[in-house]
Amino acid sequence: MNQKLIVEFPKSIAVSIKREDLIHPFVSGNKFRKLKYNLLKAKEKNFETLLTFGGAFSNHIAAVAYAGKENGFRTIGIIRGDELRDQIAENQTLTFAQNCGMEFKFVSRAEYRLKNEALFVENLKKEFGNFYLIPEGGTNELAIKGCQEILTKDDADYDFICCSIGTGGTITGIINSALPHQKVLGFPALKGDFLKDEIRIFAQNNNWDLITDYHFGGYGKVNEHLIAFINQFHHKNNIPLDPIYTGKMVFGVMDMIEKNYFPDQSKILLIHTGGIQGIQGMNKKLKNKQLPTIDIHV
Repeated sequence: MNQKLIVEFPKSIAVSIKREDLIHPFVSGNKFRKLKYNLLKAKEKNFETLLTFGGAFSNHIAAVAYAGKENGFRTIGIIRGDELRDQIAENQTLTFAQNCGMEFKFVSRAEYRLKNEALFVENLKKEFGNFYLIPEGGTNELAIKGCQEILTKDDADYDFICCSIGTGGTITGIINSALPHQKVLGFPALKGDFLKDEIRIFAQNNNWDLITDYHFGGYGKVNEHLIAFINQFHHKNNIPLDPIYTGKMVFGVMDMIEKNYFPDQSKILLIHTGGIQGIQGMNKKLKNKQLPTIDIHV
């Protein structure tokens, strides 16, 4: 569903947001898209266990846990940060995943960096038995195939397609399904433009670019200005935004409109990739720092 924003923009620019966050109550946005064909492949290959990786507030961990339960898989989450082992009850994401039946293995940040190495994966197989491995963030060829279904024939009139970027899988799928006249703009949640090389591996078109000015200091970093924007946007449009991904992307697009980045009469489509489940965890961090919180109830 594409929802047109209520705000009137200069130069007859029109902005709509694709509500991928409404696809599913627990496996929303790009997580639904990324898991769709991976779950089908796991069933086809007769796997009984899904194993994946993520941090303390990972949307991906929560989505895999629920999707696994619903589809009859055992699920295992390799969690970054061994200090979290005794903090499950204080963490909404981990509590949710555990209630869905996910088993956890907490590893240090140094160990976590080895997650893509063959020996690390082999040791996990010795510990947990055979499993279908889903990468951190869910990005692989099957995930990109799912994300290619985000855009539909009803989106052909848009000139610009904008989405946030974590691991690069979602934007790659969008790039592959975008039409020749459309420009795809990606807004990384991490510092730098190193993701360009990752995206080029699977991207079939060249009509895209990364906008690297709106990460707010890096992954998971926010400030009072961003929180105020998210609250104001929700109040005006009744659309919740998460502070890690979509909130930063929407902030960036609004700022770029003010700075005359987009031509007159541009039609812009923003992709809402979900992630609302992480708001409670972010609010806890904000309260601990005595900062304003996100006024969205999850």
